[in-house]
Amino acid sequence: MSRSRLAVPSIRLRRLPVHLTVLVIAAIWLIPVVGLTVSSFRPALSVATTGWWKSFALPGDYTLENYSNALDNNGLGLSLFNSLAATVPATVLTVTVAAAAAYGLACMKFRFRNSVLLLTVGLLIVPIQITLVPLLKIFNSLGLTGSFLGLWLAHLGYSLPFGIYLLHKFFSQLPRDLFEAAAMDGASATQVFFQIVLPVSRPALASLAIFEFVWNWNDLLTALIFLGGFREVAPMTVTVSNMVASRGNGWEVLTAAAVLSMVVPMAMFIAMQKHFVRGMLAGSTTG
Repeated sequence: MSRSRLAVPSIRLRRLPVHLTVLVIAAIWLIPVVGLTVSSFRPALSVATTGWWKSFALPGDYTLENYSNALDNNGLGLSLFNSLAATVPATVLTVTVAAAAAYGLACMKFRFRNSVLLLTVGLLIVPIQITLVPLLKIFNSLGLTGSFLGLWLAHLGYSLPFGIYLLHKFFSQLPRDLFEAAAMDGASATQVFFQIVLPVSRPALASLAIFEFVWNWNDLLTALIFLGGFREVAPMTVTVSNMVASRGNGWEVLTAAAVLSMVVPMAMFIAMQKHFVRGMLAGSTTG
């Protein structure tokens, strides 16, 4: 038997602890999600008296009333639209501005470029909480509180440091030959950005878009402060939080609301996971 064939089982054996660890971590995350989803389809009495795992032995122990109650009686239908209205434009705005800024810092030469980059990355360690009060005062003076525009700008400001850092790392690894060839052909910096940099950076842009979408969708603090908690503009996080306060015992409706709040970001991640993995791998390599 050749040495290569003998090496295969030993390699698999060495990787076994890693695989087992990954499976355990996945189970720790997956079991609560399964329990939450199963409970969202169970009647109130069943949720209050028996564990979710017992529902598999009761074929008729399922109902859609919880979702109907959450959507119609608790305003989650409007909140779902508000979350999309708050998240999608903020994500597009952040990715666009971060891409332009990262391109300038990575591909253009100007004075204090490294200082600007260092200052931008340094903002990552600044806690959001210490900026909320002064920013809220500024937004109040400009009449931006209680509007989606104010929330978009807040998300943009808080997300830009990470977005610039992620895309700068990717842009700085692009082959210099691309820019030299474009310059020889007479292409301007704007043309290089739109015709060369953006097309080859789709994995990194998709990764940033997924990060921003999930963060903005799950945001409670910023939405509560800059939208004011009004029902007509409240996103899913604010509405579900209010339901927790008012429905301490209505777990069947709360689980349905929680599942509804997970559907959209989960669907986006599943649809773009290939680009996400490629973007993360590309950003982790050094050129």
